[in-house]
Amino acid sequence: MKRHYLDYNATCPVRPEVIVTVADAMRLIGNSSSVHAEGRAARAVVEGAREKLRSLVNAPVNGVILTGGGTEAIHYALNGLVRNGSVRRIFASAIEHAAVPANAQCCGVPVETVPVRPSGVVDLDWLRDRLKAHDPARDGGFLVCLMFANNETGVLQPVAEAAEIAHARGGLLFTDAAQAVGKVPVNFVMSGADLMAVTAHKFGGPIGVGALIAGQNLPLEPVMRGGGHENNRRAGTHNVPAIAGLGKACDLAPDCISRAADIARLRDRMQAAAERAGAVIWGKGAARLPGTLSLSAAGFSSQTQLMAMDLAGIAISSGSACSSGKTKPSHVLTAMGASEDLASCGIRVSVGWNSSEEDADAFCAEWPAAYARVKARAA
Repeated sequence: MKRHYLDYNATCPVRPEVIVTVADAMRLIGNSSSVHAEGRAARAVVEGAREKLRSLVNAPVNGVILTGGGTEAIHYALNGLVRNGSVRRIFASAIEHAAVPANAQCCGVPVETVPVRPSGVVDLDWLRDRLKAHDPARDGGFLVCLMFANNETGVLQPVAEAAEIAHARGGLLFTDAAQAVGKVPVNFVMSGADLMAVTAHKFGGPIGVGALIAGQNLPLEPVMRGGGHENNRRAGTHNVPAIAGLGKACDLAPDCISRAADIARLRDRMQAAAERAGAVIWGKGAARLPGTLSLSAAGFSSQTQLMAMDLAGIAISSGSACSSGKTKPSHVLTAMGASEDLASCGIRVSVGWNSSEEDADAFCAEWPAAYARVKARAA
């Protein structure tokens, strides 16, 4: 059976050019911190990749801190600010990736949830009103966490506006851009964010490498100590092959971004087929990532949908890949006002750089047919 991979938001297929680059880098000898010729050659690979990422997202000079992935970058952003006393309260949107609230709750400071509207867009009026009572001199600094694009619905968030609101009250803003980089234009400086998380495997790079982008002169307490790596900001020997792959993925990212209209057309074909079959589409009226489709089908549980599609040769997911093994309703859909039934029947279909018309055809044929069988049994 031919397989159709429609789970790009969980992890994007590695680009062939990236595989070649990683393999070539694995042949290098030398620790990137060593001063001999072999070490300098490895270091050149690391710094070349860092510059490619810096250029892709318009990060400040010395603003790219290489990490082991997006989750580590999130951990560093929150803990790095709380540990040095810069932040005494965290505001996190209700639709953040699970890594954000999980780390926020362990930081030892109060955490408040910023609600979202039914559209899937954060409620900036709530944030603005809540911060009116915040006195930096009395209450200390705070951090607003707002992802660039939601991993389940693909809805793009008003990061620049949220940053302006936070800065006006003496706060900082962190954005998790893991799902956005390499899919839509991302400009760190123009976003207004103080910190940004990036991970390579969401846009064709290898798993296990990412970065925390930090504003100039932003104080961060290191959460990994040992050597003087990353200008004493993140200890640990560089994973040179993975970092090289990150750099190559950055080289190729503009190609995928330029194909956004074609990718969105595949998404819209599948969306139309699902709607005709009776699905509810989440985030439909908002600006979304071109390749993300979030839907619910009453009476057709998420896990049953996953199994039915897998048997038909189609890979999808029930929301975040990090929580797809759980049976509880999607916290993202619940935050958007979905009933428990619909939140328990949500799935995510995501396509990208290597998706084809044949992939969309398979979903358009198999998913409506599977839902029709479920409704026939319930009749």
